Amino acid sequence: MTLGRLGPVGHETPVLHHGDAVYDLRGLTADIDGAFLAADGAARARAAADAGDLPLLDGAAQLRVGAPIAPPTKIVCIGLNYRDHAEETGAAIPGEPVVFMKDPSTIVGPFDQVLIPRNSTKTDWEVELGVVIGRTARYLDSPEDAAAHIAGYVLSHDVSEREFQLERGGQWDKGKSCETFNPLGPVLVPASDVADVQQLGLRLWVNGQLRQDGSTATQIFSVAHVVWYLSQFMVLRPGDLINTGTPAGVALGLPGTPYLRAGDVVELEIDGLGRARQELVQA
Repeated sequence: MTLGRLGPVGHETPVLHHGDAVYDLRGLTADIDGAFLAADGAARARAAADAGDLPLLDGAAQLRVGAPIAPPTKIVCIGLNYRDHAEETGAAIPGEPVVFMKDPSTIVGPFDQVLIPRNSTKTDWEVELGVVIGRTARYLDSPEDAAAHIAGYVLSHDVSEREFQLERGGQWDKGKSCETFNPLGPVLVPASDVADVQQLGLRLWVNGQLRQDGSTATQIFSVAHVVWYLSQFMVLRPGDLINTGTPAGVALGLPGTPYLRAGDVVELEIDGLGRARQELVQA
């Protein structure tokens, strides 16, 4: 079972995917949002499906695939969280998680276009595991407490403009928050359906060429550690998204590798979380 949202931008319908069937969740919730997740929405949706209480969504196959969660209150990102990625960029291995924020309005669907910003010369790709918060997390006592606060996991593309990020004043946010810079989905997989979040393969292709091929097993800071750590500095609210870092293979770390240009196609996947595809167009 997975959760998702189908339909035009701003008017997506919440759905439950089970096998080849797509069920309409509007009888349970208006959206896959923080309120739904905090109220054990995934479990309630599963129970309703098992009981035969959910109607099929007519014409689901013809609908646009939206991001699987409603816009969150915030996107928190972890930088340099894979040793091989830190090494390829020449950065020191961090002693604590590197934290930055990303504008929540950057979220788009997994098959939507990604806009290359005006004056951009270094738009880069980053496949990442996204963690969606299900219960308010503040001052957690230990990483072991994190699991109870996670609703599920999602495939996330943390698109980055490296000149804006690294050469224009030292503030990462503006290289991360350009419009359409966080395609998300296709689905939200409930945490209970992921056997081991620290054993997931991540892959990304540019124009059919494999660029990233990593595993969450090589994260410097585990998902549980990241959620615990962030809760010491900010309140994580239901529906919030955490991007947990990217493995090696980005353009920044591959001298001579071209950055993204209009017409390029990026495809990416994470084991068990689905596959996405985005075409780059000029803003």
